[in-house]
Amino acid sequence: MPVTQRADVDSFFRPHPRPSHCPGQTRARRQVARLALIAVYAVAATGCGASSPESAPPFPALDVVTEIGGLDHPWDVVSAPDGTLLTGERSGRFVVKRPDGSTGVLAADLSDLVVHGELGLMGIALAPDFDLTRTLYVCRTHVAGEVTDIRVQSWTVDAQWTALTPTAVLVDGLPVSTRGRHGGCRVLPYQDGTLLIGTGDATDAAAPQDLGSLGGKVLRIDAATGAPAAGNPFPGSAVYTLGHRNVQGLTIRPGTGEIYAVEQGTHRDDEVNLLTPGGNYGWKPDTGDGHYDESVPMTDPDRVPSAIAAVWSSGPSTIATASSAVVIGPRWGEWDNALAVGVLKGQQVLFLQLDPAGTGVRAESAPPELSGRYGRIRTVAAQPDGSMLLTTDNGDDDKVLRVTPATRR
Repeated sequence: MPVTQRADVDSFFRPHPRPSHCPGQTRARRQVARLALIAVYAVAATGCGASSPESAPPFPALDVVTEIGGLDHPWDVVSAPDGTLLTGERSGRFVVKRPDGSTGVLAADLSDLVVHGELGLMGIALAPDFDLTRTLYVCRTHVAGEVTDIRVQSWTVDAQWTALTPTAVLVDGLPVSTRGRHGGCRVLPYQDGTLLIGTGDATDAAAPQDLGSLGGKVLRIDAATGAPAAGNPFPGSAVYTLGHRNVQGLTIRPGTGEIYAVEQGTHRDDEVNLLTPGGNYGWKPDTGDGHYDESVPMTDPDRVPSAIAAVWSSGPSTIATASSAVVIGPRWGEWDNALAVGVLKGQQVLFLQLDPAGTGVRAESAPPELSGRYGRIRTVAAQPDGSMLLTTDNGDDDKVLRVTPATRR
């Protein structure tokens, strides 16, 4: 299937300016800003260019309702054009809520799924032409004999939302660690027929900087064939960007073509990165002897001179960022077009108001309705009607929630 190039698609893959390393800010000023944000917003730290809490615009009140309950570690959630909601539990169960309010489990053969550590059934995304093809993409672990890998597979679903049928394995061989750490795995389809895939480094020290490895990367493939997409920065390779640790979120900023990746840090520096084709984001835990050194900086210009600075970083401690989406609609007020980030350890949704260039953060907020009330937040998924879907990841009566800005304040 040829890749169709259009003027509006070209901007999606055009190189974007690199964020600065916060020029003009002293270490002391950055620390003061971090401490203020911890107190006011209950987040770990401010990112480059963030405003002080006093200048942050008011956040709308939020209404939160449960769409689906009784779940066990749901990873992703998607909403179909007919209003059907689909989520998948890490253990391999697909659960659906139909427009009439009925819920059910979709029949799907996942007998070759392995659930190990952080891994199992992970990212889900609907094809842009889902109305015509009934196609969706799933990222999950797979075992055959003694070989375990992570793969992205396409499926079709019947019109009644009762069963999933596998159609093609698009990518396989994504690395898996023996402890089940750092598997990614977010999938993001685009209108030009390509698919972006965020992967983890599987705690392989060499993987993030190795173009021969699919770990620690953002990949870009043809969504129909799985082949490297036309126009990729490294000819013949599916690699779109490299130097990542564990990419858990991918989203497009509407109207700009800007792609943002959210990844998890070590003991510090969860990051939001603005992707540039061929860009290196500076994670290099390789000491030269194969040892996986997690004490090095997430973005390390000393070890990786071409490293691109993060748009936002959590700073001296992690909150475990796990997903991202851009919320839209006038009911969000001055936070319309903000980047929402699902947070596991910090148990919140963090909203980042980006600057016009998309290379810095002007303000951030963690609204109380979504802070500490629902436990760990795995996925945030913005909806065309201005609402947002969330999945919790606690393992104890997890839920799919719908969040809507209220008219009151």
